[in-house]
Amino acid sequence: MSQRELAAPGVSYAYISRIEADARRPSVKALRMLARKLGVSADYLETGSEIRDTDERELQIADAELELRLVEDTAPAEAKLKRLHTDALAAGDVVAASRASIALGLAAAHRGRNNDAIEKLQSGLELSAVSPSARPDIYATLGRAYAASGRPQRAVELFERCREEVSQEPHDDVAAQVRFTTYLSYALTDLGDLGRAEDVLKETLGKAGEVTDAYSRVRLYWSVARLNEAQGRPAAALDHIRRAIALLEVTDDTLHLARAHLLCGSIMLSQGRAEEAGKHYALAEKLFGPNAQPEDLSALYSDQSMQAVRVADAELALRKAEAAVAAVTGDEHQHEKGRGLWALAEARALGGDIDGADNAFREATVLLEGRGHRRDYVDVYRSWGEFLRRAGREEEALEVLERATDLAAEPVADAQTQQAPQ
Repeated sequence: MSQRELAAPGVSYAYISRIEADARRPSVKALRMLARKLGVSADYLETGSEIRDTDERELQIADAELELRLVEDTAPAEAKLKRLHTDALAAGDVVAASRASIALGLAAAHRGRNNDAIEKLQSGLELSAVSPSARPDIYATLGRAYAASGRPQRAVELFERCREEVSQEPHDDVAAQVRFTTYLSYALTDLGDLGRAEDVLKETLGKAGEVTDAYSRVRLYWSVARLNEAQGRPAAALDHIRRAIALLEVTDDTLHLARAHLLCGSIMLSQGRAEEAGKHYALAEKLFGPNAQPEDLSALYSDQSMQAVRVADAELALRKAEAAVAAVTGDEHQHEKGRGLWALAEARALGGDIDGADNAFREATVLLEGRGHRRDYVDVYRSWGEFLRRAGREEEALEVLERATDLAAEPVADAQTQQAPQ
């Protein structure tokens, strides 16, 4: 096209000539008119790109997020997200920087790097606020990372805030309320505040009839099952986890179905039904498949070891316990490692290795008291005390059992009033 052909009222060919000679900067109105006649965008005429830098950055972040979900080796995608995060901060694009940071946090959590996940997720949420209703996965992951890193109080406080936010939204999102109530009940149960966990669930159970979403019902049944198990009511726990399994079986969610079978096996084991528990553990192992997350494998192997102890299979118990400890490395899964060591202690005790069992119990109590859930570290002290009593070490047994009693009697921190550590 010639300059005369491109010209239009308000944009003369002489004006176009001066633009081309870099003697005049086109106005926004001129750019829009020229763009229409040339069949391109005004942004393209101004920048040479069909999309703005912010849009290009968003597309690259979306590609990297998809790559994280689809590939086994996530290092290239994480490197891309780190570069995009840096670029976004330099450009003042806080929304993109937030999204990149959150994606990195979710990837870190998936790999079991809980401290890294907490840092990245917190940073992303500080850069740009995200509604719990819009992205519940972010808050669920952050809460789990808090709990896994030995900060269950922070998980309680996080889910309290999320629950309050979704309840104040103009539309009554029952599914979101159920989601965050169940997350809160998990955290309170792990903290040992069973009374309050029961109270928050009772509030939501009244709305259960309004819940049509299958996953919301699964979460509710699962939460009630965990609470009943912690309260020593295995029959009620088993009833609710079976309801969750029935709903999950009609979905393609093999991961949560595997975890449900794992919990079902644990409840049956607490009832002394070791043979039936073993069937659920076998189903869980099959459903987890070859690429299971380390914490899931460790939990499975620990429970299988405990089940083998109950049926007096010392060789299997020892092999599974050693696999449970080996499945988690580093400092990210202290709770799972502690439970693996507890299983190892029981397996060694069954095999007659008194010193080895004593050492494993000692290590397990250190890890679980530092990073575990109250019910676990109280129970491991009790198990250790009973082991020492059977070994004829009455004085040591009494000391350990007194420690279990003291820990069980400690008051639970008030999640509503305690100041969160900075």
